[in-house]
Amino acid sequence: MQKLNLSSRPLVAAALSLAIAGALVAPQAANASAFQLKENSAKALGRAFAGSAAAGDDASAIVNNPAAMTLLKGNVFQADVTGINFSTKFHGTATDAQGRPISGGNGGDAGTTIPVPALYFATQVADRWHFGLGLTAPFGFKTEYDSDWKGRYNGVKSDFKSFDATLSASFDVTDDFAVGVSAIAQKTSAELTSAINYNSVGLGLIQRAAAAGALTPAAARALAVQYASVVPPGSDGYAKIKGDDWAYGWQVGGLWKLTPNDRLALSYRSKIKHNLEGTGNFTMPSNVTAVLSNPAIGRLLGTGQRPFTHTEGRAGFTTPAIATASFWHQDEKFGLGFDLSWTKWDAFQDLTVNYSNPNQPATTEDYSWRNSWFASVGGEYYVSDKFTVRGGVAVDSTPTYDDTRSPRVPDSTRKWLAFGVGYKATEKFEINAGYAHIFVNKAHIGGVTTATGDRLVGENDDKGNLLSVSAKYAF
Repeated sequence: MQKLNLSSRPLVAAALSLAIAGALVAPQAANASAFQLKENSAKALGRAFAGSAAAGDDASAIVNNPAAMTLLKGNVFQADVTGINFSTKFHGTATDAQGRPISGGNGGDAGTTIPVPALYFATQVADRWHFGLGLTAPFGFKTEYDSDWKGRYNGVKSDFKSFDATLSASFDVTDDFAVGVSAIAQKTSAELTSAINYNSVGLGLIQRAAAAGALTPAAARALAVQYASVVPPGSDGYAKIKGDDWAYGWQVGGLWKLTPNDRLALSYRSKIKHNLEGTGNFTMPSNVTAVLSNPAIGRLLGTGQRPFTHTEGRAGFTTPAIATASFWHQDEKFGLGFDLSWTKWDAFQDLTVNYSNPNQPATTEDYSWRNSWFASVGGEYYVSDKFTVRGGVAVDSTPTYDDTRSPRVPDSTRKWLAFGVGYKATEKFEINAGYAHIFVNKAHIGGVTTATGDRLVGENDDKGNLLSVSAKYAF
């Protein structure tokens, strides 16, 4: 191995420190992508969640609009599970900081199939009072590309999820108006991996030093040749970040019986602010290990913790506030509903990560997300006293932009087509099933760039299928 001369060592040390900071920041950015899950009711899924906060007779009201629990009588136990099948395939190009193509394929199908459970219990404790407990998963995603794909520096595996325990109460102010409140305890966890481009780190900083006049062009060229001989393209390591946090929020709702057949509901769910705390673990090839083991590099770094070693870190992240307006018309043979929901994703403007390792400075990245909308219309037809059929359509806008969209969650505007059926086996026991196909606009990636200057350009082709079943027992 050719040795680096002493004049190169400060740049290499700084480059390695920057790489570790970038490795931690890029994965955490996935935490703020569009990953809201609405799948908490098989009955509501069958009509594309139209009337989700006003239709009633479904225990998911505990988490969708606590005031709507007024429509539940007696005690209700309900269990739902939704299978989410999501497919995403990337097509495009990737280049490093020098404009050289990055090796690797398109990553395969990074989608997955995962179950999303929900469990509810509601009870009527008096003529005007209802209480309920709901266990749900309101946010989550999981993608995993091939470990050697061309976008590996942007992300390989992303596994993020939030679980809620919601305690709700409703009170009938009058025969036609009810209010409700909820207390929410939320646990959020993340596991994220990405590759680290050690070659681009050093070469990029050498170029910047030359542009700033710290190195002559000739010295920069010589230093780049030396560095590349020690750490050539493909000298990759991997970063694995894990973290979690408990935090708390609230929800309020109202339900108006406009007529004996028409209901209007409004609900608002607060944002929940997290301080994710966890660990980072890293691997590196032997040639990079040799550079870090150089005694001169050790003297330059001082006596503190070396980069690319086990470290702790923290990052603030907020799950967004959500406001929903819902309408339901109930007739003898059919029901018809509308939903309009607003998610305040603009709360996520940037991400700052702080590290316990002093050789990894705090890093901030700008994202500037926008708010998103979900609109649906759907209904159900009562074929008989026991059998119901449902249907609905929806449009779900994305908060992401082409220039900052991440391949971890390659989200774009979605269109829903949903169907469902229900069967009332007895006066107390009911089962429901819902299915939806999600058509997704092409998710264009306009050139998202990592901290090491690696640029990804292309698009993801996405599609999704949802299948949900539930069982409800009233007593």
